[in-house]
Amino acid sequence: MKKGTYDVIVLGGGAAGLFCAFTAGQRGKSVLVLDSSNKVGKKILMSGGGRCNFTNLDIQPENYLSANRHFCKSALNGYNQWQFIEMVEQHQIAYHERKHGELFCDDSAKAILKMLVDECAKAKVVTKTSCAIKTIETIASIDTGYRIVTSLGDFQSKSLVIATGGLSIPTMGASGFGYEIAEQFGLTLLPRTAGLVPFTFSDKLKDICERLSGLAVDVSMSVNNISFRENLLFTHRGISGPSALQLSSYWQPGQAISVNLLPDLNAPELLMDYKNTSSKSLLRNLLAPHLSKGLVLELQALYWPDHADKPMAEIPDAVLHEVADKLNNWPLKPSGTEGYRTAEVTLCGVDTDHLSSKTMECKTQPGLYFVGEVMDVTGHLGGYNFQWAWASGYAAGQYV
Repeated sequence: MKKGTYDVIVLGGGAAGLFCAFTAGQRGKSVLVLDSSNKVGKKILMSGGGRCNFTNLDIQPENYLSANRHFCKSALNGYNQWQFIEMVEQHQIAYHERKHGELFCDDSAKAILKMLVDECAKAKVVTKTSCAIKTIETIASIDTGYRIVTSLGDFQSKSLVIATGGLSIPTMGASGFGYEIAEQFGLTLLPRTAGLVPFTFSDKLKDICERLSGLAVDVSMSVNNISFRENLLFTHRGISGPSALQLSSYWQPGQAISVNLLPDLNAPELLMDYKNTSSKSLLRNLLAPHLSKGLVLELQALYWPDHADKPMAEIPDAVLHEVADKLNNWPLKPSGTEGYRTAEVTLCGVDTDHLSSKTMECKTQPGLYFVGEVMDVTGHLGGYNFQWAWASGYAAGQYV
């Protein structure tokens, strides 16, 4: 094979790209990984607070968003979480389970990246970093091969894998380059938006969030009949935390979201019971065992300021029912989200109708594959997106 020619070229040295690369290399294929950053796997290193939530014990198709909700099933069955866990254990990486089946490294995400890099080395994968792609051309003479013109020279291959990720966290090198490649070859792109991202506010709620910044509350949040029971975290800009991040993937601009501040309690019954049994007490004091003092004071200023210093017996039932409704169904209308700057994923992307769910190969462009975040498959928070990276990378790696 002449210099600069490989069986497979992978564009993108992230989770999906590296996994695909060594999977193909293990089959005896010559593989080149090209990455625009100065080192591979930067997003892996920052994931999970630096501990990498690398998969989940409970992987189900229902944990993924896609215009074609069936597309992810084949790949997830072809390479499951137990197979990845086995690899982690073979590399003697210590890990632990957190809530909802989330698995994290005990020490550092560096261990997962090292595992991927070591597997690539064993499979004789060649990696080039700080590589800018100038053009991609098809080579008819080698039966639809590809020529990649880069800042490091020209390379060509029979198979080309696009593992460039999405638009989330541009400081990590994210760009829309993968989408440009898809458009070059006539593939449809579904409208992309930031997912798993904090909400922002521009009204008086922004000031409330700023005053409560750092406070975490166990809530149930819902929009469009989708609910998540997790912590909500108030920030200087709005709300974050697992519940808000999860819900952001289902929210549309202009919609209000509902926050149940007392998800285990029926607030109307609770307040009426308090009125009967603690008639001389102040409402804010009765709510103190359930919610933080700061949050209760903010709610008081919003919903019962005229009754703040009245005993429960003197607060009309209608007012108590209105307050109770807000406790179980606090409507918040975000002005937007923090966008790709802090988003963990990009929703939508390359339309999966163009791709084989078994191999990730483009149906109309032989030898062109898409893996990972660049396509229209997005997981929930909790290790699901990493498992999609492993599974889609493995699927393509078996066929390139």
